[in-house]
Amino acid sequence: MRVGIDIRVLGSQHKSGVEEYTENLLAHMLPENPDIEFKLFYAGDPLLLGKYEWVSLDNVKIVQSSVSNKLIFASSWLFNYPRIDDLVGGVEVFFSPHFLIAPLNPYCRRVMTFHDLSYLRFKEFFSLRRDLWHRFQIKSFGKKNLPDKIIAVSESTKNDLIEKYGIEPDRIEKIYSGIPVMTARPDGEKLEEFRKRNDLSGKFILFLGKLEPRKNIPTLIKAFDHLKDSGKFPDLHLVIVGAKGWLFEDIFREAETSSHKSKIIFKDYIEDEDKKFYYSLASAFVYTSFFEGFGFPPLEAMACGTPVVASNNSSLPEVVGDAGILVDPYNAVDISNGVRAVMEDPNLRTAFIKRGYERVNMFDWKKCAEQTMGAILGK
Repeated sequence: MRVGIDIRVLGSQHKSGVEEYTENLLAHMLPENPDIEFKLFYAGDPLLLGKYEWVSLDNVKIVQSSVSNKLIFASSWLFNYPRIDDLVGGVEVFFSPHFLIAPLNPYCRRVMTFHDLSYLRFKEFFSLRRDLWHRFQIKSFGKKNLPDKIIAVSESTKNDLIEKYGIEPDRIEKIYSGIPVMTARPDGEKLEEFRKRNDLSGKFILFLGKLEPRKNIPTLIKAFDHLKDSGKFPDLHLVIVGAKGWLFEDIFREAETSSHKSKIIFKDYIEDEDKKFYYSLASAFVYTSFFEGFGFPPLEAMACGTPVVASNNSSLPEVVGDAGILVDPYNAVDISNGVRAVMEDPNLRTAFIKRGYERVNMFDWKKCAEQTMGAILGK
């Protein structure tokens, strides 16, 4: 059996949830299926793939495109060519771990993962360039390109696919993602060393994610101001960790006008191995996005023993369950009250930490890989 996989999303140096999904899925799926010949289509810097152990597996072949992604997209749009399954040397099924439409021969099965439909629900959150790119993808996503099987990373995303595209429920399979094994609370000595080395003295609440409108960071800053104005948390900081995405200017404008701007700390993109330290040192993790198809960070924070305050919308109630406080992302006071609850009530805090450790056990990459392989093979 020959399986093609589109790994062009791994061509970026800065990771988002889609890249995290792709690299973790492949790390668990490729080694466990030695009888499958995997042909991975890639169009980025080859050096970026050097960190992945699965690149050197006997059953894995990297097919490096000599043409840029922009030219491939343009040709796909204008001519429905080239056929990606031909470019990788012929496969029976082609899997896209992201919403990237690639022309295929009619005899090649298509399996595709959808992470969210934010581009349809919140068009105002995207730059013109990204909006045009999504319009191209949406127009290409017609009956002729409809996947034989769609993987939705949450029930919320599955419901959106049914509502927005009118896709038959039987064509969609919900498969939850996992969290990396390395996401666990380090010991106290290592935590204190990291705290001193990165100037993280005192208590802080944490946001971790790409800086973009959908993440609702300006409202989080307003909620932080409300907390500080209460006078109960004089030494509390807000730490915002993440690379700049798009339309991020409002975030820095809000921080600059904050009466507590000296207590707001921005940290640019960080290495994966540093995430667990930020999560573990935080007094609370706040993830009040307007919309999420899944949402890795709340689970990662739970795995590190940190209470979570998250939005009460889209997939986040499904992911967080009763292991965190769910709040209205449009209401800064509600967010502030949620953070205050886990900061001031030790019994509630202990309960959420315990539930969080239990919750993360529901999300396992090995299980995700097995179910995804079953969808690819048509089982």
